[in-house]
Amino acid sequence: MTTEAPVASPLPRWILLDRDGVINRDSPHYIRSASEWQPLPGSIEAMARLYHHNHRLLVITNQSGVGRGYYPRKELFAMHRKLSRLLAAEGAQVEALYYCPHLPGDGCDCRKPLPGMIRRAMSCFHFLADQALLIGDSKRDISAASAAGVAAVRVGPEGEYVSLSRCIDHLLGDRQ
Repeated sequence: MTTEAPVASPLPRWILLDRDGVINRDSPHYIRSASEWQPLPGSIEAMARLYHHNHRLLVITNQSGVGRGYYPRKELFAMHRKLSRLLAAEGAQVEALYYCPHLPGDGCDCRKPLPGMIRRAMSCFHFLADQALLIGDSKRDISAASAAGVAAVRVGPEGEYVSLSRCIDHLLGDRQ
């Protein structure tokens, strides 16, 4: 059972979202194609609600399946196009998708729990840590946010909220 913890109000303008396990279903065998990529119930609508409340959305995701050779970058891009199409159908969009294709031992600075992707997003879009909230489903997501000085909320079976949709319901409160 998860608990629902409050986040500082007002909700930051920049919402950084992990992908697998937050937006779409995850698999221990990796999501390898756009046909396998399936949004979690309510996740697209939750992202659209954020967007329509003037929050800007970024996706920050580890994708070592690319580095392991499980799927090519073109298939990763097809998954991201699918996400973009689903959001567009709700009148919403993601500003950018940041991904790390590296394996855990590759020595990059972008693979979560390191904060490289978050810092790149902050630099590219010119926002400060206190203007962002990361929503993830793993300890490494929360650690990356902490290392970048960004507030974080964990969703999923071990999180403060059972799903992205429930998290956004709570965070938006009566603004829905």
